[in-house]
Amino acid sequence: MISPPSPVTEPRSLAPGDRWRQAWLVVLAATVVLFTVVAVGRPFGTASGPPGNAAAAASPSALIPAPAPSAIPTTPLGVPAPASPTPTPASPFPAEGVLKLPGDVPVKGSGDFAFANERGPIAGTGGTVRRFKVAVEKGSGEDVTAFAAQVRAILSDERSWVGSGRVRMQMVAGADPADFTVYLATRETAGRMCERGGTGIRINGVPFTSCRAVGKAIINLDRWRMSARPYLEARADLAVYRQYVINHEVGHELGHRHEGCPKAGGPAPVMVQQTLTLRGCVPFSWPRHHGRDLSGPRL
Repeated sequence: MISPPSPVTEPRSLAPGDRWRQAWLVVLAATVVLFTVVAVGRPFGTASGPPGNAAAAASPSALIPAPAPSAIPTTPLGVPAPASPTPTPASPFPAEGVLKLPGDVPVKGSGDFAFANERGPIAGTGGTVRRFKVAVEKGSGEDVTAFAAQVRAILSDERSWVGSGRVRMQMVAGADPADFTVYLATRETAGRMCERGGTGIRINGVPFTSCRAVGKAIINLDRWRMSARPYLEARADLAVYRQYVINHEVGHELGHRHEGCPKAGGPAPVMVQQTLTLRGCVPFSWPRHHGRDLSGPRL
């Protein structure tokens, strides 16, 4: 059975309210299209200012991307800053301006010593080679490698005894034969070692100074860490005092005796007992001054 064709519905005219809504939708669609075109055409990466800051958003500078920072640091004047210097190994000596080290100093250690095992080159240009070992008392809290580095640096310096051309120095390992040994010892151990070598170092019953015994330069740990009154009063660095005390005791081992001050206010010869008195001179830690031996009247 064939159904009859459906009646064709005639288009009806829009009511006035429907025509108004249709026009409003056309305007809205056009606005959306225009906004999309503007947004897509805006450059990427532009600054818009903080939220709510309309003035910043409208500023022309806000539309200019910020320049990338330079890879080369510059000074305030725009001149390229100098490159950082190549790092150098830290000095084994106390820092400049340090007069003494803080904290308690061990009064006594084990009485046994640890020896440095490094061997160094021969320092100096002429004369007999004197070989030395370096040792630190166990229980002193001091590092033998650091102590050895300082002793070697001092005795290899051209301002030290090797600068005269009459003697050369070489640090050797603990198992090697040597002409003398530089010891760092607590005050009680230093007192006993010095007394056995024929030198008393006590002041008011306390082992105070360092000393030399045959084949031994014995450095008192108290002085190594705390310096001495003449140096503290002159505000001389602890590193300078350490240079002095090593040079002084090794000077005894080389045959030099105590000396006086040759000129008031001038540098003290290294064989002056600067731990106790400067005798009118000012602290000085080297046997040589301006390329010449510095000495005073023998005492």
